[in-house]
Amino acid sequence: MPTYDVPEAPDAPKLETYHFHEQDWDSYEQLVDSFEWEIPEEFNVATYICDRWAEAEPDRVALHIKDDPRGQGEYTFGEIQAAANRLANYLEEEGVERGDRIGVNVPQKPEAVVGHLAAWKLGAVSVPLSTLFGPDALRYRLNDCSATACIIDESTVDVYRSVRDEIDDLTTALTVGDVDQNDGEVDFWAAQEGHSEEFETRTTASDDDLTIFYTSGTTGEPKGVRHAHRMLLGHLPLFSSWFMNLELTDDDVYWTPASWTWMGGLGIVVLPAMFYGVPTVGWNEQFDGKDVFELIETYEITNYWIPPTALRMMMEEKEAAERHDVSSVRAITSGGESLGKTIVDWVKETFEGAAIHEGYGQTEANMVVGGCEPLDAVRQGKIGKAAPGQEVQILDPDTAEPTVEPGEVGEIGIWYENNPVCLKEYWNKPEKTDAKVQNGWLLTEDLGKMDEDGYLEFVSRKDDVIISSGYRIGPEEIEDSLAGHEAVADAGIIGVPDDKRGEVPKAYVKLSEGYESSESLAEELQQHVKERLAKYEYPRQLEFIDELPKTATGKIRRADLEKKHEESS
Repeated sequence: MPTYDVPEAPDAPKLETYHFHEQDWDSYEQLVDSFEWEIPEEFNVATYICDRWAEAEPDRVALHIKDDPRGQGEYTFGEIQAAANRLANYLEEEGVERGDRIGVNVPQKPEAVVGHLAAWKLGAVSVPLSTLFGPDALRYRLNDCSATACIIDESTVDVYRSVRDEIDDLTTALTVGDVDQNDGEVDFWAAQEGHSEEFETRTTASDDDLTIFYTSGTTGEPKGVRHAHRMLLGHLPLFSSWFMNLELTDDDVYWTPASWTWMGGLGIVVLPAMFYGVPTVGWNEQFDGKDVFELIETYEITNYWIPPTALRMMMEEKEAAERHDVSSVRAITSGGESLGKTIVDWVKETFEGAAIHEGYGQTEANMVVGGCEPLDAVRQGKIGKAAPGQEVQILDPDTAEPTVEPGEVGEIGIWYENNPVCLKEYWNKPEKTDAKVQNGWLLTEDLGKMDEDGYLEFVSRKDDVIISSGYRIGPEEIEDSLAGHEAVADAGIIGVPDDKRGEVPKAYVKLSEGYESSESLAEELQQHVKERLAKYEYPRQLEFIDELPKTATGKIRRADLEKKHEESS
């Protein structure tokens, strides 16, 4: 299959160090030893993932959109650049300035990509917002980052309208899809009419803010993770070795079921794909294992990132796997929870010749560990090795020092200083940043162990974070939401095992005086959370309890709740 050259421009030199596919390597160690970060002083993601391709190959396809409501189906780099430029001109006219925050509350649609690009072209900061958010979650994030503009999808416009009057700084609202605009709202495409397709992308430093991803974390309010433009460069080494499998061709087509509103979809797949000029497939239907095989055949998908939960759903669709041609698949990557041998064996049998890689990272520092089959950097039961450019160590959980011996359990740490993949800081939460970064290490709050050859194995969460279908869920946000219901006096949340999702939140609820436990009340409380937070955060199990176990200082003893669940299972 023919390879192709990445275009160069005066304001976008090639950055040779991120093109592993153009060289032959004797070993993974040789690749790692030869790698050095190349981070220009001036670097704007929009220039590299859109402008340089649009100017060199305007008809090159950037996005395939299945069941596109606009009937277009394919969007070229030239078309995306023109739309982003028109939108940037509109937003500038509306008063959006460098450094302003722009919410992007849109799923796998071209408007999501155009919205982010327009923000970055202005030197503004985009804020991805899940379309699964309820009013409490959406209100908090838009207010916390003081967003001045927001792009809202038809699927979530009602949620937005329910909190619009409580969002302090918002002055511009664009809607996507079939929406009858309310006062102050403007259709996304109509807003661009009459505006120029020419716009000079602002010069930004590689350390200037690019985006704010919100993560629930494990304690307290959701935290805004500030990432700079350099983040994209931080993702490219592992993307090349792990996702691309050290191969880049004109036949490449990428996909992920992960929403483009969170790091897994936008940061792991869409942005690196566009950097290399590869089209990504957008698909907004409810995930169904059997439909994935048709999607792969239709678009001849070569590489995709998918959580183990979704792979397990695909495994159940034996007839669909046999019915469709999936020979295009070259590499499958996964993360968020461990891959088991059963999944790996199924992938090898179903997608003959395809590599299957596990990876590790988090919103604060993603794509830092992974496998690489072509260089034999894969070991059963292990996540993989540190990506080129990354230093990953097992730290003493008490001292944050790298004194843990091979094979012993400790906290997974990522070297923070001068690491482009790491967050700059938490938005307006300096104390959280100070706790996250110690002795030069970014503390993941995950426990793991590393063997003498450098292969990482995940053990457990250091804290109480729940990982469900790859989503990291903080229990306190769910507890606070439950406590907002008049029937709830107190609540505690733990993660419990689930065959399909890995873990799911389980709620233990103490009722207020005058209320009695019932199945209907349990369903009402679950719905209460589902409507206010992200739909993946609601407690799929709920049990009423007379009194919650607590420490002397009033903290919930989650270990006691976990023991109670185990005894009743």
